[in-house]
Amino acid sequence: MNLIDKIKDKARKNPKRIVLAEGEEERTVKAAAISAEEGISKPVLLGSTEDIQFIAKSAGVDISGVEIINPESSNQLQKYAKFYIDSRKGKRVTEKMAERLVKKPLYFGASMVNAGDIDGMVAGCMSLTATVIKASELIIGLKEGVSASSSFFVMSVPDCPYGENGNFIFADAGVNPEPTVDELAEIAVLSARSAREILDWEPKVAMLSFSSKGSSGHKLVDKVTEATKKAREMAPELLIDGEFQFDTAVVPEVAKRKLKEDNDIAGKANILIFPDLNAGNIGYKMTQYLAKAEAYGPLFQGFSLPVNDLSRGASVDDIVGVMAFTTLQAYAYEDNN
Repeated sequence: MNLIDKIKDKARKNPKRIVLAEGEEERTVKAAAISAEEGISKPVLLGSTEDIQFIAKSAGVDISGVEIINPESSNQLQKYAKFYIDSRKGKRVTEKMAERLVKKPLYFGASMVNAGDIDGMVAGCMSLTATVIKASELIIGLKEGVSASSSFFVMSVPDCPYGENGNFIFADAGVNPEPTVDELAEIAVLSARSAREILDWEPKVAMLSFSSKGSSGHKLVDKVTEATKKAREMAPELLIDGEFQFDTAVVPEVAKRKLKEDNDIAGKANILIFPDLNAGNIGYKMTQYLAKAEAYGPLFQGFSLPVNDLSRGASVDDIVGVMAFTTLQAYAYEDNN
């Protein structure tokens, strides 16, 4: 059984209510129908009931098991507006302004999660990642102690002997363009915890660079080395090391040749932390298209409640997969609270 099938099976044990903010988009409607039919989640589509039903009929899918909520006419609008006003703490926000904001699907969906009326939100087929983050940060907020949201992709590479049976976490490949040393360290720690909570992996985190343990000298290498040190100080219980070149991180034979001493992570890494968004985004897309890998994400981390993004090029299967991952994040939230 491949990774995504395992994730779906785990989600089926206790399907959660997942809101799809872009409910009037065909791929989203199809994904909701599949997820409901297969018992992966209990999807909720946001938008006009008439429009969504028309899309479903045109696409030939059955959404009789899918709940539809129109934010424009919801009886929860005033409640969510009040939650928003209360969260602004002293900033002047009128009820009319608040209602106008939370009526927007992304903000309405985030408000549902924030109020505990739904278990998680998925969006991004039609929205920029930055827009999804803005709504999520404003309405849901970050976990205590987290300085910035970040993301990771779960990459499943066919016929690959490396990583976790050919599976990896790539981070951050979707949110932070140029993370500071502290942010890079935080991304490493959050990614390791995500792997434990969602995938049940024992994380082995490699901090990537163009140098392996001092083989090259440059300020960019120094940044990764410093971030590695900070990450280990933040979470001494985790296996985090670097700086490593990609091949040193994942290929045991290369690690043995390049490093002078045994290492618990080199050649065995299942979590790869890229030094910036250029490297991370290029790396995941190259792996997806050249190695025919399945890519799920960008999955968000650092938020106080489950919310996830989608690539605007996401397929129906991608959306179903991210809904399953969101359900597992909801499990983790319950366990931690």
